[in-house]
Amino acid sequence: MTTIDIPAGSPFGTANLPYGVFSVGGDAPRVGVRVGDSVLDLARALGDDVFAASSLNPFMAQGYDRWVAVRSQVTSLVAGEVPDDAVHAVGDVTLHLPFEVADYVDFYASEHHASNVGRLFRPDAEPLLPNWKHLPVGYHGRAGTILVSGTDIVRPSGQRKGDPAPVFGPSTRLDIEAELGFVVGTGTPLNTPIAPDDFARHVFGAVLLNDWSARDIQAWEYVPLGPNLGKSFATSVSAWVVPILALEAARIPLPGQDPEPLPYLRESRPWGLDVDLVVEWNGEEVSRPPYREMYWSPAQMLAHLTINGASSRTGDLYGSGTISGPEKHQRGAFLELSWGGQEPLTVKGEERSFLLDGDEVVITGTAPGANGERIGFGEVRGRVLPAG
Repeated sequence: MTTIDIPAGSPFGTANLPYGVFSVGGDAPRVGVRVGDSVLDLARALGDDVFAASSLNPFMAQGYDRWVAVRSQVTSLVAGEVPDDAVHAVGDVTLHLPFEVADYVDFYASEHHASNVGRLFRPDAEPLLPNWKHLPVGYHGRAGTILVSGTDIVRPSGQRKGDPAPVFGPSTRLDIEAELGFVVGTGTPLNTPIAPDDFARHVFGAVLLNDWSARDIQAWEYVPLGPNLGKSFATSVSAWVVPILALEAARIPLPGQDPEPLPYLRESRPWGLDVDLVVEWNGEEVSRPPYREMYWSPAQMLAHLTINGASSRTGDLYGSGTISGPEKHQRGAFLELSWGGQEPLTVKGEERSFLLDGDEVVITGTAPGANGERIGFGEVRGRVLPAG
């Protein structure tokens, strides 16, 4: 038997206990919990085969009461001794996509981001379209191109606006979107909308998310139906899923919604979240997007997603959309940071607006946890490879 050491100030203390899927050597992937600089093998530690699965889906499908019970079990377990073969150093494991993605939807929930993009894409019109403050705007993405952190990103090719005819080739305006993603644990059948106040009983946890974006392909295709190939080639998520149960301490009011949302979007206690992100480009910090500034909450996004009768499923993933604040250094996309390329950034001594081959982007995030601890989401990392 052994004890798990949790370094002072670790963002992976008992206030967090995020879930992931890992493997050691040639062993099959299985579910673990991050504790300090260790990974606890839950199948071995708890003797439950649901954690021997290669994804979190079977456990998530067991529902809210089971999530609460296991969190309590793990908290008690790591306070004492655990079997030697149930503990692995983080550096000794391989991390995998932690859940099987059922469906993927990306929202557009930051007023600051939406206003900036409106000014860039529609300079002669109002930044926000008339519907924006009445509903969480979103689009359906591709579940099959959700990638775990550390997976390389191949530069996409597609049509771009030309003069006079469009041209085809690799994107020259490859961008990121720093977001939070929310993972549905228990879904609902058709015609069973999820009310905002039931959010925490259906959403298992949150991940960091980078919705890679080809802005030139997007600009040419998005009118009249919205994003498609400019977004669908790759979306990266962090390997650790922070439980919604751990984020209760980070829960704060929303900045304010005017006009008041329609009744199906109203929350008795809003799910604003005090999460701080950091974006690094080739190892240099370029932005600190604050999730607390988001206009629409994740509970409202889920309510809107299901209000028309659409079903939801274990493993559904939905993104917040780019997280941006009111200040320039808080913008969560390079499109905004460089103002469409008109105001290049200096990165490692070079002027840059969009991603070049070989560039690497790392997004990290932290939030307040219980007992004054700071909890972490780990990272979502990706490096750009040349077009195939």
